[in-house]
Amino acid sequence: MKRLRVVWARAAKRDLEGIVSYVAADSPQAGLALLDKLEARAKSLRTMADRGRVVPELARLHIRHYRELVVAPYRLLCRATSRELLMVAVYDARRSLEDVLLERLIRIGEGEE
Repeated sequence: MKRLRVVWARAAKRDLEGIVSYVAADSPQAGLALLDKLEARAKSLRTMADRGRVVPELARLHIRHYRELVVAPYRLLCRATSRELLMVAVYDARRSLEDVLLERLIRIGEGEE
């Protein structure tokens, strides 16, 4: 069974750091536990990248090459290639994906990405 290399996009790293920092502000131990859990779930896709579900919001637009895992209350979005699994976003599942993507586009437009 082929193992893909897990690569975190800069934006996804920033997402992960922000979430973990927010949780760690109340409990450093909980922040570290959450980091371990999210990273482990991402790595779990190395051998079965198609295990994650197609992102429903994107599937409605006929974009089917992004997958996600729900690690309540977070969503890990990724895209697999033949060699790697690119983690593209980590965000609170209670937020709209459209809002998350719009914020990213705005940051890119302002030169922050």
